[in-house]
Amino acid sequence: MSGRVIIRTVSELCVTVGTVIVLFVVYVLFWTGVKADTVMDDQIHLLREQWSKDTGTQAPAQTTPNPGSTPNSTGPRPPGPYTSGKPFAIMYIPRLGFTWNKPVLEGTRTNTLKKGLGHYATTARLGQKGNFSVAGHRRTYGDPFKDFPRLRRGDAVVLTDGTTWFTYRIDKGPYKTVPTDIEVIDPVPRKSGYTRSGRYLTLTTCDPEWGHSHRLIVWAHLDSTQPVEAGKPAALRR
Repeated sequence: MSGRVIIRTVSELCVTVGTVIVLFVVYVLFWTGVKADTVMDDQIHLLREQWSKDTGTQAPAQTTPNPGSTPNSTGPRPPGPYTSGKPFAIMYIPRLGFTWNKPVLEGTRTNTLKKGLGHYATTARLGQKGNFSVAGHRRTYGDPFKDFPRLRRGDAVVLTDGTTWFTYRIDKGPYKTVPTDIEVIDPVPRKSGYTRSGRYLTLTTCDPEWGHSHRLIVWAHLDSTQPVEAGKPAALRR
């Protein structure tokens, strides 16, 4: 085989390999995102359909005043049990855009996080005493927490379960730690600055943006609640 043929063959292989790499990147960056957005929209649609058919079996919501930076001692009554892999709430974070909204599902298994955000099943339920903790992908599967580093103290994180609006306010973060640091989702996270039991929220995602060697964390307290019949909370009004 002549040198010219070898060079041409190697060149063709390089072009083929390059094309495959480009197609893979397009798949990861674009197609999985399109599919994930559709899946998350479907989860939200399922939730809203479910809520529209609600027979009112949940206990009525209670309204709590704004307690400043002190977690509430009272709040909504416990919701019904969550079903593994199923959506039960919608989260809104105005800092990430007023069109940003994601479904929250029960559990943090791989297939669950492909559909939206995942609630750590061993942590408190939404709005209840303890630490309601939620994980989400930084990249791929819709990039739900792509802009996580933009979150700041005082930012609102709003959720609804169809009967109640829950407005949390971020107190600390983004805090960087390692995946083995499971204390971040304790009922009273030691590094959060909280010193007593309350109604807290923890959000977690991967760091760096395309890696998973570390985790980024934010902690928030439940600032207020109101029934959905009262309209959107102030944090979601433009």
